[in-house]
Amino acid sequence: MNTPFAALFLPLLGGLLGTHPAIGSDSVKTHQVTSAPARDTLPPATARLEQLMGQAPGYFAEVLRHRDSLKLQVIYTQIDRDRDNNPSFRDYYFNVDSLKYFYPASTVKMPVALLALQRLHELRLPGLSRSSTMVTESAYSGQTSVFNDPTTPDGRPSVAQYVKKIFLVSDNDAFNRLYEFLGQQYINENLHKMGYYDVQINHRLERSLTEDENRHTNPVSFYDPSGHLLYQQPMQASALPYIPRHDSIGRGFLRDGKRIDHAMDFSIKNRICLQDLHLILRSLLFPASVNASQRFNLSDEDYQLVYQSMSAFPSESGFPSYDSAEYWDAFGKFLFWGSEKGVLPKSIRIFNKEGDAYGFLTDVSYFADFDRHIEYMLSCTIYCNSKEVLNDDDYDYQTVGLPFMKQLGRLIYDFELHRHREYQPNLVPMRIKYEK
Repeated sequence: MNTPFAALFLPLLGGLLGTHPAIGSDSVKTHQVTSAPARDTLPPATARLEQLMGQAPGYFAEVLRHRDSLKLQVIYTQIDRDRDNNPSFRDYYFNVDSLKYFYPASTVKMPVALLALQRLHELRLPGLSRSSTMVTESAYSGQTSVFNDPTTPDGRPSVAQYVKKIFLVSDNDAFNRLYEFLGQQYINENLHKMGYYDVQINHRLERSLTEDENRHTNPVSFYDPSGHLLYQQPMQASALPYIPRHDSIGRGFLRDGKRIDHAMDFSIKNRICLQDLHLILRSLLFPASVNASQRFNLSDEDYQLVYQSMSAFPSESGFPSYDSAEYWDAFGKFLFWGSEKGVLPKSIRIFNKEGDAYGFLTDVSYFADFDRHIEYMLSCTIYCNSKEVLNDDDYDYQTVGLPFMKQLGRLIYDFELHRHREYQPNLVPMRIKYEK
């Protein structure tokens, strides 16, 4: 890949990044599938996505040609309802391989947020809840404290507020605080018990700490509104043995401003495969559809908090209140919106968790269109680093990854729009009341 892939993609940018017509209009659909074949004529699941993308070569030909160097993986799940609105699922895969490493970036925040809510129920302490004041102290090298949170109405930090910020704007500090509450060993052992055997969540985000510092997590205390101590947890030290790995990325990287001319070692960095992320999202949105061992122990109120935070526009949040110039409505909705800004239709909601770092873009999403009565799941990861140099903040997100994700999302949306369903889904349970 000596010729930058971004250069190959540039002739397409007018169509990819320009203003898109109204969703579902004829001009949107001219290059896309206009009808779905009968179910008994569908090609194998591994070929379906490639067939769909092949029908729009102007958008996808170069990506398909460079699928391996782009480390591209896609999972698409059709959802069909029966007369009682019970869902069934049919998965389609493109280039998916759980052994192919990609850096998951902020997508690891999703299982950690869910585990934090679950952990509060496991403690079974009177008065302890996701809204209890959570104070984080420091007791080891690299640790920092949190005694207040200016993004809440009363300044009190809480698990609920951290969860909210994780899903609204992918807040890194919020993730780090929940990582510290749970501890490295709890996170990994519980995900492994749930069947996600290859997951490794080993470190905080956006902080340069040693392996030992990431194994040690802060003392945490919870208080009720009157200041009464509900629970006190000392510093934890993980003794978890790491799964042996030999993951490396790129041909060079920057460290302390100097270029190192060999691949960057990712063997103890966070790891989770796309299939596991996709299934975790399904278990969150459709818990009855997975084995009991794969369900998180959440209350109805927990589910509503996560659903609201996942699908809200940042402008719909009261606390925190976000600057729309920094956090626009489509922020983090890579699949379908890419880097697009502007006013979004509120009839379409995307419940997702995205991530971007080291040139990797990943998005794990559930789409619900309440006006057109369609729903589906779509997950994708793509490597946007034609130079193969990491840590230089010069990646092909804007020229390759985001345009591709935008068009992939619209391709699948349009296919779903015309796909025959015996029963329309009742999406009322997914209608959320937002703060603003």
